[in-house]
Amino acid sequence: MKTCYQTDPGKVRSHNEDSVTIVKNLKGEYLLVVADGMGGHKAGEIASSLVVTELGKRFSELSSIGTKEDAVIWLKDIIDEINVKILKYAEEHIDANGLGTTCVCSILTDDFLLFGNVGDSSGFVEKKGKLYKVTKDHTLVNILLENGELTEEEAKNHPQKNVLMKALGAAEIIDMDIFDVERTVDGIFLCSDGLTNMLTVEQIEKVLNDSELEIEEKVDKLIMKANTRGGNDNITIAYMRMSGE
Repeated sequence: MKTCYQTDPGKVRSHNEDSVTIVKNLKGEYLLVVADGMGGHKAGEIASSLVVTELGKRFSELSSIGTKEDAVIWLKDIIDEINVKILKYAEEHIDANGLGTTCVCSILTDDFLLFGNVGDSSGFVEKKGKLYKVTKDHTLVNILLENGELTEEEAKNHPQKNVLMKALGAAEIIDMDIFDVERTVDGIFLCSDGLTNMLTVEQIEKVLNDSELEIEEKVDKLIMKANTRGGNDNITIAYMRMSGE
């Protein structure tokens, strides 16, 4: 098992509002988290950091996450708590207008693999050199796409591409999507839209399949490529390889 995570401000933004971590609990079970914050005056940074810090700390202290059902309850309960904290922070700080964050995460144990998602950061599984997207983006454009009102090509270049329909801190009640995934995968790959807006899935796969690179070099190269193509947003990756290399 090899893991690597990294975040980069990109070429345009003055500061980084993304946060990321990969942690193990006392039983050796894994949690991967990527959060992409939003809001003025570094408020997005505060929101994303709160999600990642809170989830990471609480998970690392567990003796075990328990059953799949236990894990779903644990995750949803903590996301609800974090949402309340973000809303409270926004209430108390006048300059935190529009404060919020996405959250994509994954829990891996010997028995199951779960993904959780709020917003438009992405969660993939890697199988035989291919990436398969598990999560669904909570964006206006994705809803229009699913309803057949837009084509894939129209969606790619839509002016409201980044309009979120769901984020932590955006509403009092938050419902995180949970995905139960077959555990037999070669890797888990989470990222913010700063990567997927700059590189296609095929371009990401090409780097991940480069057998001459170590896992850290692959993550570095992906961030470098996203920056070379403009680096319009913060770029964040959490990557785990189960086997090989």
